[in-house]
Amino acid sequence: MLSRAMDKIIRRYSDLEEMKADEYRYWQSRPVHERVAAVSELTQEHYALKGAAPDVSRLQRTLVRFERAPR
Repeated sequence: MLSRAMDKIIRRYSDLEEMKADEYRYWQSRPVHERVAAVSELTQEHYALKGAAPDVSRLQRTLVRFERAPR
């Protein structure tokens, strides 16, 4: 779980599309590592709500290395 201070801002929207656009802009302004951390935190919370074990299998990364032929 992320343990960092959060600045809370309350905004009022008159239009759902305006709210979605603002939320999209916000997440696009955040660095990739922060977006991935937020997705991970939400996923963990979802598993907790469903009563699933926290040690469920994760996405596997595959690393492939190609060597160039000598020129």
